[in-house]
Amino acid sequence: MNKYVVAVSGGVDSVVLLDMLTRQPNMELIVAHFDHGIRDDSAKDAVFVADLAKKYGLPFETKREELGATSSEDLARTRRYEFLRSVAKKNNARLITAHHADDVIETVAINLLRGTGWRGLAAMDSDVFRPLKNITKSEVLNYAKKHDLKWHEDSTNSSDNYLRNRIRHDTIVLDIDIKRQLLGLWAEQKSIKRLIDEEVKKLVGEGPTYGRYFFIHQDNKTSLECLRHVVGAKLTRPQLSNTLHMIKTALPNKVYQAGNNVKISFTARNFTVELIK
Repeated sequence: MNKYVVAVSGGVDSVVLLDMLTRQPNMELIVAHFDHGIRDDSAKDAVFVADLAKKYGLPFETKREELGATSSEDLARTRRYEFLRSVAKKNNARLITAHHADDVIETVAINLLRGTGWRGLAAMDSDVFRPLKNITKSEVLNYAKKHDLKWHEDSTNSSDNYLRNRIRHDTIVLDIDIKRQLLGLWAEQKSIKRLIDEEVKKLVGEGPTYGRYFFIHQDNKTSLECLRHVVGAKLTRPQLSNTLHMIKTALPNKVYQAGNNVKISFTARNFTVELIK
């Protein structure tokens, strides 16, 4: 029996995902809902999802936080995933979300606008299971109508205050063939990313101590990729650049706080990375 934590917001995407999963054999499901407290009516979503879990006879876990109406998309997403991953860890289960093909395309577009670099083209490549990633929004809606499913519409989805909503106006009207081509390029980029990550592991070794000479004499792009790996991808690009500068210039016995609980200690020849929990 495979155990999964299903992230259900109450919107049509996650309602469809949950219904699909309940029709699959040998799946032990736990419904999880995070109420961010951004909207005044968000508590109604939590009640709706609780009733939905009860309808399917599934265990339900929820958490509410008062993030407030001025909270950013990034903060809401971070807090949501912290909760979802904690539920998955507690239950020794894998996390499932309802991201579909249009979500993938939107995320790639957002990453490009934000200048996240080539890794932004390999978005949503993690341990999270996303079974709808090749299904378009229109196909999700057709499934919901066919099976007479009910859902809650998030009132913020129509607001242009959020970058994702503004991007959606342009991506949702793309031809289905173009969407399929973009998904193919996304899958190819994820493959390339994994190959690069494997090569980086071979180059830098196990650690946590690394030779400064190697990082000093590589070109900057290669050094930054390798450094990203040794710090567990916990630093932003500016933080990585600052850390690389320290690797090149720091005196022996220097201890550098790189950010996000990453500490670097230097000797004349080496540096040691400590990821503080």
